[in-house]
Amino acid sequence: MRSIILEQFTIGDEKLFLIAGPCVIESGEATLAVAADLRKIADKWSLPLIFKSSYDKANRTSHSSFRGPGLEEGLEILATVRNDYGLPVLSDVHSVAEVEQAAKVLDVIQIPAFLCRQTDLILAAAATGKPINVKKGQFLAPWDMANVVAKLHAKGNHQVLLTERGSTFGYNNLVVDMRSLHLMREHGLVVFDATHSVQLPGGAGDCSGGERRFVGTLARAAVAAGVDGVFLEVHHDPDQAPCDGPNSLPIADMDALLEVLLKVHEAIKPSVRKS
Repeated sequence: MRSIILEQFTIGDEKLFLIAGPCVIESGEATLAVAADLRKIADKWSLPLIFKSSYDKANRTSHSSFRGPGLEEGLEILATVRNDYGLPVLSDVHSVAEVEQAAKVLDVIQIPAFLCRQTDLILAAAATGKPINVKKGQFLAPWDMANVVAKLHAKGNHQVLLTERGSTFGYNNLVVDMRSLHLMREHGLVVFDATHSVQLPGGAGDCSGGERRFVGTLARAAVAAGVDGVFLEVHHDPDQAPCDGPNSLPIADMDALLEVLLKVHEAIKPSVRKS
């Protein structure tokens, strides 16, 4: 499917879209502050934007790491973002038991990279009829995602987004193979996660590190390669963020990056994006 119709707008269909927000819901106040700024940014650039934040980070490096408010409180906050700012919302689900309740609020359901081969979770998410964003596992080849997509299709769900977030390269490191963006396009809309792709998993001992300075470089390359959307985790003060701060982008830097990304996207002919 080359486009997906949400209540607020259609994504794909030759127009670059953005998935953005803080890695984890820290509080209602902090989340709404980010949403307010993202709403302004979306309006300024006439950019379809899906708000992303996790109500539970279930795959943290350490058991003592901050995970978020949990399912019920987190969904309430995301519902407020949706209602107050008119942004569609996206969050991760980690178990079949979460899916039904999450689907009542979320516009897009995300399958985390580490869970992208969990058949029961994928089938349950697909059965909701909601668009599904599957993050390609760091351990999978891009062509392996055809099997993941087949599971979604088995439930009659063809509203598929596939997100590249880098591949494991030795210990505590990721690299991006830009060929994967081309290879996955035949199976659904392709998103490039520019912030998780610069993560250094477990690279800080009891948490992940990251190399924020490369976010712009990789995002520009991915847009030039013809992706449908870009995924950015953003924060007002990433160095103080409780989760994924080293690879998150300051909101203050978004305007400069988006200006370039949209120019690159405009310069790429539709035939190139479809190839």
